[in-house]
Amino acid sequence: RRPVAPDYLLYSDFNCPFCYALHERLHELQLLDRCDWRGVQHAPHLPRPMQAWEGSLGAELRHEVAVVQRLASGLPIALPSGKPNTGPAIERAGHLLMQDRPQGMAFVKRTYRAFWCNGEDISDPVVLSRLAEGLGGGEAGDESHRVAQEWDAAWHETGQAGVPLVVSPGGVLLVGCVPTEQVQAFFRLHD
Repeated sequence: RRPVAPDYLLYSDFNCPFCYALHERLHELQLLDRCDWRGVQHAPHLPRPMQAWEGSLGAELRHEVAVVQRLASGLPIALPSGKPNTGPAIERAGHLLMQDRPQGMAFVKRTYRAFWCNGEDISDPVVLSRLAEGLGGGEAGDESHRVAQEWDAAWHETGQAGVPLVVSPGGVLLVGCVPTEQVQAFFRLHD
C-alpha cells in the first residue's frame, strides 16, 4: 500500500485517555496515515514534574480511565498516578515530525504508551530522550516551539476546547473518542 499524504487534521494531547484511545483506533483502522497529528495542551497548567493526583482529581482520572475502558475494550491502559504537562513531549513530537513523519509518528505512539500503559512522566526530559532513541537527532528548539504554538492557535480556531478532534479536508469536525463505526463513516463521508 503506497503512502498517502495526510489530509485530515488530528488534534490530540498525550495526557488525554480519549486521545490515546482514538489514536490506537485510527491506527487499527489504518486511518492514522491519513491524519496530520498535531499535539495541543488541553491543560497547559499541569506541573513538571508530574505530581500524584488525590481526592477529586484522582477520582476524575479513575473515572476517565474507566470510561475509556468501556469505550475501547481491549485497549491496554493503566491508571497513571496523575497527569503531566505535555508541552515538552508535544515539542519533541513536532521536532521529529518535521524531520521524518514516520519516525515522528513512532515517537507519538511510544509516548502515548509510555504514559497510558506504564505511567511514565512524559514531562521528564530523560524519559522523552529515551522515547526518541533511534528516531532522529536533536532536541526540540525554537522551530518546534513555534510549530506547537501554530498547532495550538489552529486548534483554538476550530471553536472546540476539547480533544481529540479530527478535522476533515472540508472542515467538518469529529469530536471525541467515538465508536469505530462512526470513525469509519466520517472518513468515508469526507473522502
